[in-house]
Amino acid sequence: MTAFNDESGSGDALRRSLGVNRRRFLSTCTAVAAGAVAAPVLGASPALAQDRGRGHGHDHGHGRGHVLVPPGRRGIILYTVRDATARDPLASDLPSGFREVFKQLARHGYRQVEFAGYNQHANAPGGASLESVAGARLLRSWLDDYGLRAQGNHGFIPPSWPLTSADVDRFKQHLEIANILGMDHMGTGGDPTGSSYRADWDVAADKWNALGAIARREGIKLYTHNHDAAYGFLLDGGPLDDQGRPTRSSGIRKLEYFLKVTDPKLVWLEMDIFWAHVAQYKFHTYTAHDGSTRKKVFDPAGLVARHNKRYPLFHAKDGVVSTTNGMGYDMVPFGTGVIDYTTFFSRVGDRNYHNPMVEDDNSPSATDPAQSLREAKISYDNLAALRARRH
Repeated sequence: MTAFNDESGSGDALRRSLGVNRRRFLSTCTAVAAGAVAAPVLGASPALAQDRGRGHGHDHGHGRGHVLVPPGRRGIILYTVRDATARDPLASDLPSGFREVFKQLARHGYRQVEFAGYNQHANAPGGASLESVAGARLLRSWLDDYGLRAQGNHGFIPPSWPLTSADVDRFKQHLEIANILGMDHMGTGGDPTGSSYRADWDVAADKWNALGAIARREGIKLYTHNHDAAYGFLLDGGPLDDQGRPTRSSGIRKLEYFLKVTDPKLVWLEMDIFWAHVAQYKFHTYTAHDGSTRKKVFDPAGLVARHNKRYPLFHAKDGVVSTTNGMGYDMVPFGTGVIDYTTFFSRVGDRNYHNPMVEDDNSPSATDPAQSLREAKISYDNLAALRARRH
């Protein structure tokens, strides 16, 4: 097994502590040596807390099995607390800016973070933008101070194809930043394409394979984060419309096709488990090539289980049932909803490989500035409390 594929080796740990990329690290080492799913995952949690300020308590493990998410794998995407990183430290006593937010998240128990860009309030230490080599070194020093590890970033993915030289240069700068921060992964918060047509997904695959090859040379795994639309059905056959495009489906989902046509050594994925369950609610029938309507219910855990190593990252986002918003769920803090995470994490397994990042888009509040960090604590406690069921 190469150092690139070593998930827990001492070499990678040393490389991250030095903040250098794998290629540079390996060349240095060489020089030194020379010198010397089954059913859909739906179900109610033990208690349903509609109040955003309350979780459903701790599970003390009575009658239950092993911890499903080990302490070192418990993370949060900083988008959940974006109001805190953007807060003016001169106008509030609450944690403000990256450094103080890192400190608070570490107190809550988190050991990993995923960035959603590198901007903060201008009055916070380091200034407004830390999207630079110097800014990354500052961020890395704070992460190290509070025992946190960066696992990824929703950052810059070149929009054009074929790639322009300017976009490639900027992409490489983000890879350099990722290496300084000690990340194994770098990605984006958007789908590879918003299209439903196979030809457009083929183009997206070519682009992502090319970008993934650039990232791999710098020791980084490139990933795409997906919402519900990417789990809709691919239009790949049947009668053509007036623009010559297919109108019916073989029943394969868009992202399943993307997994098939991208190189598993170059392209990875981050499943947002909430949005995957929204897709389960929304996309359960399709029109086949022969015009018949067929039923096919999406099984998020089953997709991960079939492509396990391609999903190093998750967004752990919860929801309560909604029959009015068209999605099937309203977002709530992790562990206070009905998505059966005990079953999900048990089915996907590989608990020492996957990295669940807590997320709640709605945690920032215009009227309660302490809410997002308070809910981050609720979510952490509920993530830590997950135990496998004993049979």
